[in-house]
Amino acid sequence: MLTELTITNFAIIDDLRLRFAPGFNVLTGETGAGKSIILDAVSLVLGGRADTTMVRAGCEAANLEATFRLEPELQAALAPLIEAEGLEGEAPDLLLLGREVRANGRSICRVNGRTVNLSLLRDLAEPLIDIHGQGEHLSLLRPRAHLPLLDAYAGLAPERKELAREVSRLHGVQRELHALQRDARLLAQRMDMLQFQIQEISAANLAVDEEAELLAERTRLANAEQLAQHAAIAAGLITGIDEETPAISDLLGQVEHSLMQLARLDPTRAPLLEMLRGLNFQLSEVAGELQDYQEALEFNPRRLDFVEERLDLIRLLQRKYGDAIADVLAARDRAVQELEQITHSETRVEELLAEQERLLRRIGALGEALSRKRQAAAERLAAAAVAQLADLNMAGARFAVAFTRKPDPQGAYVDDARVAFDQTGIDQAEFVISANPGEPLKPMVKVASGGETARLMLALKTALAEVDATPTLIFDEIDQGIGGRVGGVVGRKLWGLTAVADHQVIVVTHLPQLAGYGDAHFHVSKHVVHDRTLTAVAHLDLRGRVQELAAMLGTQSDVAVEGAESILRQVAEVKKQKQGQKRPSSA
Repeated sequence: MLTELTITNFAIIDDLRLRFAPGFNVLTGETGAGKSIILDAVSLVLGGRADTTMVRAGCEAANLEATFRLEPELQAALAPLIEAEGLEGEAPDLLLLGREVRANGRSICRVNGRTVNLSLLRDLAEPLIDIHGQGEHLSLLRPRAHLPLLDAYAGLAPERKELAREVSRLHGVQRELHALQRDARLLAQRMDMLQFQIQEISAANLAVDEEAELLAERTRLANAEQLAQHAAIAAGLITGIDEETPAISDLLGQVEHSLMQLARLDPTRAPLLEMLRGLNFQLSEVAGELQDYQEALEFNPRRLDFVEERLDLIRLLQRKYGDAIADVLAARDRAVQELEQITHSETRVEELLAEQERLLRRIGALGEALSRKRQAAAERLAAAAVAQLADLNMAGARFAVAFTRKPDPQGAYVDDARVAFDQTGIDQAEFVISANPGEPLKPMVKVASGGETARLMLALKTALAEVDATPTLIFDEIDQGIGGRVGGVVGRKLWGLTAVADHQVIVVTHLPQLAGYGDAHFHVSKHVVHDRTLTAVAHLDLRGRVQELAAMLGTQSDVAVEGAESILRQVAEVKKQKQGQKRPSSA
């Protein structure tokens, strides 16, 4: 929803800030006062074409800024793009779009205060507003929007999801099939390389813990003499080196004899004797292990050379395949798996071709079933749109949905033909309209612009109100060529868009019967100050509305004032009735 619009130095607008209401907003005023200029400013903020002639005379630049409050669904839709570009604002439910147009021709776009390119601004702005009067921002004039609207109107989301899943499966099958059908020479080269890798790693006969064991063994072999010397000295000190040097075991024996005498006289010291005997036992074990270690040591240059060569081989394989032996073995396993896939690729290709054929037929069947439901829904939508057009004084207008299919020799099977498809199905759909009796149906984008087009849009928006997700709708020139009676109908339908489907509607109008339905009424006027024309906007209270509606009726006489008051009373009664009808259904 558009909550605030700020315009500075734009055309005849010097400095203007508008705060729009959530429901039905109407802008009225004399021709040339600046009503359409305000809508031009909105169009420019949404990414419309910049024109330097719109910069106020004598100013360097025009600045435009619009604040939108986003509902949760729209937040979720826009959040990935906003986060990817680093454009987060102060609050996730607020989006600030800005545009600066300089007199030298340069244009600057901003999102939440950060400079962006025009394309990104348009991508973010596209789902926010439909402007009926400047077709570039009208979603209903974009054929790619028609099929999703029709499917939403028909409640076909489950069917679309099922078809989309099958299409995704088909794409996965086709990707694998393409990979297997690559150039046979490349596959042969790949097989040779994989076989070499497998043979090289397997021939090494590696063990996961082998490297650590070899490093320890290399250390022992390279230092065998020193290790034997240190082991001999340690064992000798325990058991005795010669007759002159007392052995630790003999000394401990003397200590044991003394402790035995001590314990005999003082039994409380007996635990000390037990501790010593334990040390004696452990020391004997240490001496035995040192002797065994010394006997096992050998200086073996040939074994050392073997260990060095083995470590060099491990390092070579690690440089090729991974940092550790486990990584090297994992690389071999992957090579074995890939080689098996290539070896059995012919069988796999046949399986994939059969699966591709099955999915193409499945997609064709689902697409055809979805198409039939769409065509039935299109007839219901056409009837609803024609009924709305009749209310809007366009009884001779016709509406339809034109379906087309594109032949494709590689497409899905439908009856005896093959047709192009995507995740939405096999249909291409476009809304077509004939505004006057006798005229052929034409794409909506080719229908003449002006109030007639706006009424066509209003009819469709009303028919699609429950499923159209565009939060803000702006109508300009919708009252061209219609009288006061139809103006009241148009006003009721526009207000209905806000009451039924929670749209925000902004309308520029010259009809008091239409303006009377506004929830918020803005009067646009222009004044000359210091020989410069300025536009001003006033938010009217009830008294101001009566005066403005009377002026729109052509006079400020008592009769006109009574007419204005009558319009507001009738509108209040209609709103009361409609809201009363809506209340039970929501209970």
